[in-house]
Amino acid sequence: MGYTLLDESMYFPPVHNADEHGILAFGGDLSVNRLLLAYQSGIFPWYNEDDLTILWWSPDPRFVLFPQKLRVSKSMRQILRKGVFKVTYDENFRGVITACKEIQRPGQAGTWITNDMVEAYCQLHEVGFAHSVEVWSAEGALVGGLYGVSLGSCFFGESMFSKASNASKTGFISLTQNLVKLGITLIDCQVYTQHLESLGGQDVPRDVYMQLLNQSLQSPTLHGSWTDRMRALDAS
Repeated sequence: MGYTLLDESMYFPPVHNADEHGILAFGGDLSVNRLLLAYQSGIFPWYNEDDLTILWWSPDPRFVLFPQKLRVSKSMRQILRKGVFKVTYDENFRGVITACKEIQRPGQAGTWITNDMVEAYCQLHEVGFAHSVEVWSAEGALVGGLYGVSLGSCFFGESMFSKASNASKTGFISLTQNLVKLGITLIDCQVYTQHLESLGGQDVPRDVYMQLLNQSLQSPTLHGSWTDRMRALDAS
């Protein structure tokens, strides 16, 4: 399997060219236009600082969650009712992605969120396509959160972190419940995690994912800051 070396042109090879691990291409850059093209094409960047270049992926199967099929356990319903945490949106994007970068994860020696990735996604946030969910403790500390990209009626989840028990679950559940109200039909979780499976995530064949993605891209994008939009939903 020969991988495509990307140059300055805005191009990605067809996703079925990916190898058995999901690697499709390497090179290119993390510009706003290239990242948007990647997501629209069913592709995402995933590499670490030890790699010599950016790697682009399109795995088969693809791990997704249909927002209306979200599973919330009895214990989590109780936590949400008690209001243990406060959840906000797009109020501290850089703080969330930095925490995702720095959090220690069992079984991982390092992080795939490089400094270049942080700056690239902060740029995506500034132009209204990347969004963050912040989870705050009663004392006002940022104890959890997640970030991702929104295009059409699809939300592409990138990473989450938690410094308090159930903080990231609270953020994800709150986000997903609001995404249902906003007409989001698909959450792309990229690859399997037990954490997301417990919330309703499932594998779908890549061909099915591409059909779902193309359908979702026919809908208008929820562009711009989500702060006021989500605040209004939470208050309703």
